[in-house]
Amino acid sequence: MAVRTALAMLVLGAAVLAGGCAEATAGSTTVEIELHFSRFEPATVTVPAGRPVTIVLRNTDPIDHEWIVGSEAVHARHRDGTEPVHDTRSTEVSVPALETRRTTLVFDTPGNYKFVCHLPGHEAYGMVGSLRAVD
Repeated sequence: MAVRTALAMLVLGAAVLAGGCAEATAGSTTVEIELHFSRFEPATVTVPAGRPVTIVLRNTDPIDHEWIVGSEAVHARHRDGTEPVHDTRSTEVSVPALETRRTTLVFDTPGNYKFVCHLPGHEAYGMVGSLRAVD
């Protein structure tokens, strides 16, 4: 039992050092990101590639935000796009003021992915983060 507890503490500690609050459950990972003062906290997270990851997005601001993760092409499309709400893609989530949303996705390919709030002025203000999927 002591070994299992020590292992759980080690996994949780490593997840926090990696930039997110993660918990290992049945082969999946949960990462919490707070949207506060028009910033992502943490702004950098590390997740396992090839496994389900649940992202919990807590908007503590009195204004709406969004969380869009993907390639530069995805972000270029959203910078010029007109989609006011994102609810059909797990990589694009609208988060109303003072609410929480969850999305679950798998990053099949290890690499670095940018996440951004593309609502007018938010990216320029610094509402940008980085997600690293690792083997």
